[in-house]
Amino acid sequence: MATNNATAAHVCPAPMKATSNGFFQNENPLDFSLPLLIVQIILVVGFTRILAFILRPLRQPRVIAEIIGGILLGPSALGRNEVFLNTIFPKRGMTVLDTLASIGLLYFLFLVGLELDIRAIRRTGKKALVIAAAGITLPFILGIGTSIVLRATINKGVSHLAFLVFMGVALSITAFPVLARILAELKLLTTDVGRIAMSAAAVNDVVAWILLALAIALTGSDNSPFVSVWVLLSGTAFILFAIFVLKPILSLMARRSPEGEPVKELYICITLSLVLAAGFVTDTIGIHALFGAFVVGITVPKEGPFAGVLIEKIEDLVSGLFLPLYFASSGLKTNVATIKGAQSWGLLVLVIFSACFGKIAGTVGLSMLFKVPFTEALTLGFLMNTKGLVELIVLNIGKDRKVLNDQSFAILVLMALFTTFITTPIVMAIYKPARKGQSYKHRRIQRKELDTELRILACFHSTRNIPTLINLIESSRGIQKRGHLCVYAMHLMELSERSSAISMIHKARKNGLPFWNKNREGQDQMIIAFEAYQQLRSVTIRPMTAISALNSIHEDICTSADRKRAAFILMPFHKHQRLDGTMESLGHSFHLVNQRVLRHAPCSVGILVDRGLGGTTQVVASEVSYSVVVPFFGGKDDREALAFGMRMAEHPGIKLTVLNFTPKAGMSLDPKAYAGADESDMDNEIFSEFINLSKSNESVRHEQKTMESKEDIIAALRSTRNSSLFLVGRTSPAMSLMERSTECPELGHVGSYLASSDFSTTSSILVVQQYDPSTNAMEKPLNDSSEV
Repeated sequence: MATNNATAAHVCPAPMKATSNGFFQNENPLDFSLPLLIVQIILVVGFTRILAFILRPLRQPRVIAEIIGGILLGPSALGRNEVFLNTIFPKRGMTVLDTLASIGLLYFLFLVGLELDIRAIRRTGKKALVIAAAGITLPFILGIGTSIVLRATINKGVSHLAFLVFMGVALSITAFPVLARILAELKLLTTDVGRIAMSAAAVNDVVAWILLALAIALTGSDNSPFVSVWVLLSGTAFILFAIFVLKPILSLMARRSPEGEPVKELYICITLSLVLAAGFVTDTIGIHALFGAFVVGITVPKEGPFAGVLIEKIEDLVSGLFLPLYFASSGLKTNVATIKGAQSWGLLVLVIFSACFGKIAGTVGLSMLFKVPFTEALTLGFLMNTKGLVELIVLNIGKDRKVLNDQSFAILVLMALFTTFITTPIVMAIYKPARKGQSYKHRRIQRKELDTELRILACFHSTRNIPTLINLIESSRGIQKRGHLCVYAMHLMELSERSSAISMIHKARKNGLPFWNKNREGQDQMIIAFEAYQQLRSVTIRPMTAISALNSIHEDICTSADRKRAAFILMPFHKHQRLDGTMESLGHSFHLVNQRVLRHAPCSVGILVDRGLGGTTQVVASEVSYSVVVPFFGGKDDREALAFGMRMAEHPGIKLTVLNFTPKAGMSLDPKAYAGADESDMDNEIFSEFINLSKSNESVRHEQKTMESKEDIIAALRSTRNSSLFLVGRTSPAMSLMERSTECPELGHVGSYLASSDFSTTSSILVVQQYDPSTNAMEKPLNDSSEV
């Protein structure tokens, strides 16, 4: 009896207490659950973030780093050291870690449901639907064959039907969130390939969850088929309850949360509690708590701010802190060392081949039936082969339900890792869509054919930029004798690692680069502001959305300008004016975006320093009354600024003043900005055109200014400091007007002075750079790391 008691005590250690009394009372904090959990979280998050940084040059999604990090922390690598494993991840402490990771996973699946638009899936085209079906069916069939082989070799003694369904699901899944991020990273979101892949992956995602529910229903300790039937019926009843009871409750809370007002804390609390309650119900039914959270997420209304606030409240904590714990928990169950011998490695190759061949062959075959070119069809096949978090969920559930043993679990985890890892490099190698549009002539505002259409790509980050942009467009539309004005309004959105980036990607698919949405439902509110202006004016507005990381969003801007044959790109300055008149930076990344656009743009560029042109609201045409000043020193950029000013002068509400600066005899100009006789002849030519315009237009005048020193320039500029707008060339041949060196070389000497708070707090500035094919870097790699 004593021996039995000793054995029991050895097998069942005492449960861990929550907190310790401290090191000084001879207690090891790692023997207590809370300090141990803190160390585990810090180690897992830090380790996976370092791996993500290392893998960034390979353009791999963060999920790859988190899966690898989990495996390396487990018994496959660091966990081979018994001291490390028993100290940091002891068996008696794993329950707390697994529970916390599962809570995080519960809310992550709620987020996935929040961002999955069932209506969009219902509108999926026939082509994407058939391709999705092919991408599920063939790998599922191959999964059946593979399951027979695995069951006969390394996975003996499990339920044949349950194992068959689990293998089919594991091989046929496409990870929708991971695929969306890969497409955004590779700039393929809005290509035909990207659109088909996203639509097919969304359908695949829903089918995978249904199949997973079926697979879970088929597992369990009771072999009676009636149990599975009861589980499926109860699950169906829960879904109906969510549709007819939960959805009206959530819709009521959403209606009571109008745009522009904070969502009540009570509504947030009720919703998050409903997620946990639904998880408890589905776990009680026997189809896993994740399904309850997912279903609640789907039933939350997508209109209005309610869903967005829910995402904002929980996404950072869940995706940044809790999800890596789930990957670590999965990695601790993965022992690559169990794959040894020719048979095991052969089975790994078989599983990888079945997964890749099934997805690629099925997708390519059906795509080519729809006359998709072979290269695009092959790219589509590799994209659809992407795995991710849902794959790991399936495998973990299979292992917990004793459907998968250690060896088959490790094989399938490595399969998921391999298929996702190869997606980006292979797609980059085989699919290179044309980055440039057709060659076109008018890449500048200054042109001889004044009756041709002027195309402007106007970029903005937020609602703050819109009134000034619209007022500037209204002032620039000219009159009937000039060519028509077409504006592409591009909303610049940063693609982050946050889960809500998926909903941003949905917006890009609706109205983004290089196409736009004709259906206003669910459209970007900022885009609607431009469309409202279009209804009132003879200006064509084309709304667009660019979603990329800030270090590569200039590629979207330059590529769009080239495809749309734009003559002018209008960029917001990276600083905005505060109430006290000082300029506040949006961040260094936004600063670098402007510098990259200036270097790579296929046309002329303007940097707009916004100080509220026309106030903070859109001004109607009859109320436009602006005084515009063009300081003209000479050179190509000044000529472009003057050409823009002459176009604006056609608007009856614009008064244009040109300050023509000429150096005193013997005074030297900046040689880098001014290139001698040829430049002088072109300056004289455009100034002659301006003189002719001033004779026929009373609102246009010019002043001759002789400059002996920078004080003369400053005095002349300060005499016009109350003007509404300054148009200035970026590389004007003038000396620096500021004592300290400027942090903004993209504004040039004159622009930097005008943009300083010492000069004015009311005048907006548009710094113009004329397109120069001899220095344009569009032909160079767009991801060049050097800056202006």
